[in-house]
Amino acid sequence: MTIAFTFPGQGSQTVGMGKVLTDTFPEAKAVFDEVDDALGQKLSDIMWNGPEETLTLTANAQPALMAVSLATMRVLEAKGLDLKSSVAFVAGHSLGEYSALAASGSIDVATTARLLRVRGDAMQNAVPVGVGAMAALLGLDFDLAAEIAEEAAQGEVCQAANDNAPGQVVVSGHLAAVERAVEIAKAKGARRAVMLPVSAPFHCSLMAPAADAMSVALANADVNSPVVPLIANVLAEPIKDPADIRARLVEQVTGTVRWRESVLWLAGQGVETFVEVGTGKVLTGMVRRISKGSTGIAVNTPEDIDALVETLGG
Repeated sequence: MTIAFTFPGQGSQTVGMGKVLTDTFPEAKAVFDEVDDALGQKLSDIMWNGPEETLTLTANAQPALMAVSLATMRVLEAKGLDLKSSVAFVAGHSLGEYSALAASGSIDVATTARLLRVRGDAMQNAVPVGVGAMAALLGLDFDLAAEIAEEAAQGEVCQAANDNAPGQVVVSGHLAAVERAVEIAKAKGARRAVMLPVSAPFHCSLMAPAADAMSVALANADVNSPVVPLIANVLAEPIKDPADIRARLVEQVTGTVRWRESVLWLAGQGVETFVEVGTGKVLTGMVRRISKGSTGIAVNTPEDIDALVETLGG
């Protein structure tokens, strides 16, 4: 059984996430304490008690989701998981790429938390509220969605931001351009085209100031080779070199998250099982749509952890 570990992105956050882990496992509590210390903030209190609108803020949601993923990883490791010998690849959706790097020993947890705080702040501040938007175009293939985005731009920014799964593409850019893309998509046969409730237009060229901020932050961060290859969002291919990792993380801020292609590449390398580590089941659902012969497993709870350890041990 060839396995890839995947790590969820923004949108999977929910108040209470990680609380059962910290109440059950000291290894999990240690991760949440480390993230709190690194940020100089009781982020864990927001995670477990809300309010939801505070947790959903980009600067909080990003390190919070990473913390749950890494707490889950530490519990798995305490129960005998060795990532290098058990897992062939790691990958993460957008901010989840940072979780994947932390899980694979490329960046330590405290540094990852601080990088995600910089990233979240920079992405939120790159575009004034109300200037940008994102929309999901459902039922269209990626090439047609990208053509629609280009047609809708009309001198503004509108780009294909997320290639999530077959028939599930997200576009991002200026508000009016994204609204035009929704109408064009409907006219061209989209099953559904809807504006998304997001606070900024992620993964498009309007995020250039955030990319610049991440370039500076990553240049000053210790980045090592991961113990297993990372599938980079912007390449849909594996990388291990620290300089390459830094460059791809900067590109990711303004580039397309090529998740569908990443899963297909992994399946083509013989990956049969995709284990989503952290919160929610979004990536597990996508895997089942992208690669029909693959198995998706979401590991959220102590019971999920025990079941996975038993499976790997067997």
